[in-house]
Amino acid sequence: MLKKILFCMFYLTLLSPLNFVSAEEESTELAADYQYYALEPDIITNYIKPGKHLGYIRLGIDLMVKSAAAYQAVEIHEPIIRDRIITILGEQNELQIKSITERKVIKARCLEAANDAIFDITGTRPIEDLLFTKYLDQ
Repeated sequence: MLKKILFCMFYLTLLSPLNFVSAEEESTELAADYQYYALEPDIITNYIKPGKHLGYIRLGIDLMVKSAAAYQAVEIHEPIIRDRIITILGEQNELQIKSITERKVIKARCLEAANDAIFDITGTRPIEDLLFTKYLDQ
């Protein structure tokens, strides 16, 4: 019985350092204050469609930022972010808009363009991720 107790204590002492998070890691986790900024109202624009018909797309977009300062930068520069996203959507054709794989490419381009727009003004890239919360095309 004593051997079993000693054996369990030995393994617990070996595994215990794996369960602890260092103070430095914990402080960086607490410092990251992720927030979402919703672009309101939704973005509605046209895209290239063959023939004499217009294609419409409606997007709901949330921007994930890491801090309150980044949230404020996004809030201040929302008009230019919207402009860059509308420009990218207007360059797409019908196949790109309707394709799920191309949707990921469009999302990546929108994220990069939004960060570049803010970087040109402030010198920072505050947006961590861009999420399409609505994606309706017609």
